Amino acid sequence: MSGLSIQNLSMRFELPNGGAVQALEDVSLDLKQGELMSVLGPSGCGKTTLLNIAAGFLAPTSGQLTMNGHVITGPDAERGMVFQKGALFEWMSVRENVGFGPSMKGTPAAEKRETVDHLLNVVGLQDFKEKAVYELSGGMQQRVALARCLANDPDVILMDEPLGALDALTREKMQSLVLKLWKETGKTIILITHSVEEALLLGERLIVMAPRPGRIHTEYNLPFAELGVGADLREVKKHPDFGPKRDEILSMIWDMEEEIMGRTEEQS
Repeated sequence: MSGLSIQNLSMRFELPNGGAVQALEDVSLDLKQGELMSVLGPSGCGKTTLLNIAAGFLAPTSGQLTMNGHVITGPDAERGMVFQKGALFEWMSVRENVGFGPSMKGTPAAEKRETVDHLLNVVGLQDFKEKAVYELSGGMQQRVALARCLANDPDVILMDEPLGALDALTREKMQSLVLKLWKETGKTIILITHSVEEALLLGERLIVMAPRPGRIHTEYNLPFAELGVGADLREVKKHPDFGPKRDEILSMIWDMEEEIMGRTEEQS
């Protein structure tokens, strides 16, 4: 099938002291090509573990992931990753960072230059292409990271809290950019976030995960991502369903946190 399929996925980490942590247990979901899914939940619910398995950085204890009909066994250019910090090459210019993937694939110089120039225009960094990345602000560095990911033309973009370290205004601009890229490229996107508002704005599908062991607790299908494309996101937040849905999810996650704290106190 086309898209990403997660089937009965579990992940158990063995500890040096002989104990173990069940990070994920029996997680299953299907993501169609072009869907935008946000994932949130309390700390320790396995969000990042799930993303790292989808990227091919970790092998699950049981279950499997398939991409376009084949089993994921490791990293591949069909899946691109954008980290919380850009993980850029500090010694390279913006242009060189974005062109790194095409260079590794042996893309002809003229084609690579055209791709890089196009993507830098898309993310608004054409005037900064010869700058070193350390000269850029955090938000601009994340724009470079997005462009570098897109330069590899992945089917799926995996985003691990990519906007978490940004100030409020820059974060809002980047949220708008993510929606713009999603709509214009047709890429499948999975975005991990700790922000309920961000998960609502950037997820046409929103997964809330529960911890210990990590599993899917609740799933929502939402209109806000589609409404936010090309719109003022502050206006989207005024939608009559936005506030109640935010409060519902916040209460859900707060109850989970309270349960975790109760377990910890019982064990201490």
